[in-house]
Amino acid sequence: MPEPNNIGVGRRGRPPRAAVYERLRAQIRELRERLGGLPSPAEAEGIWRGIWLEETHHSTAIEGNTLVLKQVELLLAEGRAVGNKELGEYLEVRGYATAADGVYGHGIQPGDWADGELVSLAEIRHIHALATTPVWDVAPHPQATEREGPGSFREHDIEPFPGGMRPPPWPEVPALIRDWVADAQKLRDGDEATIAEALGSLHARFEQIHPFLDGNGRAGRLVLNLLLVRLGHPPAIIYKGDRTRYLAALRRADQGDPGPLGEFLARAVLDNLYKFIVPAIAGPARLVPLPALATDELSANALRVAAIRGRLKAAKASDGTWRSSKAWVDEYIASRYKRG
Repeated sequence: MPEPNNIGVGRRGRPPRAAVYERLRAQIRELRERLGGLPSPAEAEGIWRGIWLEETHHSTAIEGNTLVLKQVELLLAEGRAVGNKELGEYLEVRGYATAADGVYGHGIQPGDWADGELVSLAEIRHIHALATTPVWDVAPHPQATEREGPGSFREHDIEPFPGGMRPPPWPEVPALIRDWVADAQKLRDGDEATIAEALGSLHARFEQIHPFLDGNGRAGRLVLNLLLVRLGHPPAIIYKGDRTRYLAALRRADQGDPGPLGEFLARAVLDNLYKFIVPAIAGPARLVPLPALATDELSANALRVAAIRGRLKAAKASDGTWRSSKAWVDEYIASRYKRG
């Protein structure tokens, strides 16, 4: 599979932020108009399973979970705990996986949200409860009152974040989160070219409000992905290797600049589109962006070089992206083998 964040070629050679946003807009439009939109989990179980496994692993790893991907896969597939990790780590993964499964299933299937709220307060609380209950049942937060369990807002003030931002006093949380839900509805009518930045701003605000006593990072990323799939976008996986960049972008957003976080999320969504969605739903003859055809043996950059040199049949689209098909890539691989 292609590596995460494969639409860029390093900081010096990466396209500017506006170009990333435009590419996301164009790719989502193509997903809707040419490929029929996001497939449902019932229609494409394999696609969503891959996303589900990687998101569960990386999102919990960002918070310090030390299970490796293979351990996560065995735990979720067979219910088998492999290794000698603390019980809480296994339960944390199990809780997040249950919540993510609900996000994908309820996010894509038609429901009350289609004509009403893009996300509801009850859904936010339910997502948090699903993600945190397994751990809470065996090791509740030591400072929690009876009213601060999974799915309930905090009744404690939070210490300032490392960057200096202090979450609001706890009595303000219910009103602030209701305002947040109201602002999330505006995404429906927002500019598609800047949707990633709007999502970045909302995601940062959720973490600033810090509505729960614990589990805000996990809940915030799950709610972010609920918004994404309901808007017809693939979910974003924030890889553990990108943790430093992600936290730095959140701090920039805390200071009033959501641009770096918006770009970060746009790239994450494009990665999932190229890595999971397009390869699975595009036929062998359909022209798709080169990153969707990349493999461990042939990177997107290697395919691009082959296209430029005329060795790989490909076409350059109006947005500047090179496109080819699985059939043409297979033909190119066969010709390379013959030359060898």
